[in-house]
Amino acid sequence: MPDTVSRPGTLEQQDERLSAVGDWTLAHYARLREAVVRARGVETVDLARLGELDTSGAALLVELLGPDSIANIGEWAPALPAERQALLKAVAEATRTPLTAPPKPRITPLTALAGLGELAVHLARQQLQLVAFIGLTLSTLFATLLTPWRWRVTALVAHVQQTGLNAIPIVALLTFLVGAVVAFLGATVLRDFGATIYTVDLVTYSFLREFGVLLAAILLAGRTASAFTAQIGSMKANEELDALRAQGLNPVELLVLPRVLAMMISLPILTLVGMLSGMLGGGLVCALALDISPTQFLNILQRDIPLRHFLIGMVKAPIFAFLVAVIGCLEGFKAAASAQSVGEHTTSSVVQSIFMVILLDALAALFFMEMGW
Repeated sequence: MPDTVSRPGTLEQQDERLSAVGDWTLAHYARLREAVVRARGVETVDLARLGELDTSGAALLVELLGPDSIANIGEWAPALPAERQALLKAVAEATRTPLTAPPKPRITPLTALAGLGELAVHLARQQLQLVAFIGLTLSTLFATLLTPWRWRVTALVAHVQQTGLNAIPIVALLTFLVGAVVAFLGATVLRDFGATIYTVDLVTYSFLREFGVLLAAILLAGRTASAFTAQIGSMKANEELDALRAQGLNPVELLVLPRVLAMMISLPILTLVGMLSGMLGGGLVCALALDISPTQFLNILQRDIPLRHFLIGMVKAPIFAFLVAVIGCLEGFKAAASAQSVGEHTTSSVVQSIFMVILLDALAALFFMEMGW
């Protein structure tokens, strides 16, 4: 039986054999460490007088005797209680495990092809989920339109303020600067041909058709879609969505529709602000650097730029808004109940929104070009 007297552990020489005596616990680790360092290299130790033993003491005994000797402890220390033998063996087994990183998988043409296939499957599933969620949103929208008492007017107005009115300053500033840059670049290139007057056409044409709606949509994708994902993802992590369903409320009707409709109202307004600010920035550059007065700028705009360019830019705004809002809400519903998942899906919503906006804008540009619009 082990000695029940509580005293600091140490190693004592007894009949030409070392004996572990006292308590081998964390409280006496420093003293025991010095004794183990001095006696390292022995094959067996008498454990009959061993007192208390914890993990730190077991680690010192394993260091002293070695994992192989501890593995056979039942042969040379059969009187040691089974629970202490199990502790020593567990610590010895843990010391055998190398603390190294797993080897990196070899990259071969086959593994690269498999990775490409997995990525394609993931993107396909992602697009199928998006199409399904768009269908769910539209069906809920049509069902709600027929029941005006279910309209969430207060939430709609609040989201219009957050997504639209609060974003006007940043959209106006960004498009103003981009308009000035476009005018500078156009004037630099056209000066070599003696056609600086066409800088007006370049600025107005680009902002009415492309830059106004595109810059506003990209800003909302980074500013608002991420907010939608974070809000809905946090609600899911806090089990608020389950609480809504338990109360008989439809989360799509309550959370998605006000956000989607608010974006479809806000983005056309921001697009108009972006068009005006971009042309204002270009007009300022024309007035300061090219001696084109504001009156002449407006006259050229009225004479050379048809109304259809403005309408093309405005038509794309609600489509982009719907897509950005749906992606932001969908990624929020896909988030798991953890902060890491919410962050990952927030990043994914921004990337997907910007990519889809640019892709649709490119397809629309090709379509309108082929139609001669």
